[in-house]
Amino acid sequence: MNRKKKINQVLKAKVKKMNAKQQKSNKPKYVSKAERAAIAAKEAQENTAESNETRPNETESSTTEASSEATSVES
Repeated sequence: MNRKKKINQVLKAKVKKMNAKQQKSNKPKYVSKAERAAIAAKEAQENTAESNETRPNETESSTTEASSEATSVES
């Protein structure tokens, strides 16, 4: 009886391991510290490039608003 029990125990353990490997993990993929730093540096460069592009547009719109306010005050 012990031999049968041990064989069944081993087979059940193998089945359990195979089922566990087939299941998809909810855990996010590991990203190393160096890769996180590289991604952060890349995002920082993109953000500075975007902010540099938007700043001239903001100043142009603010000067047109200021000039339109000045003309409305004069009249």
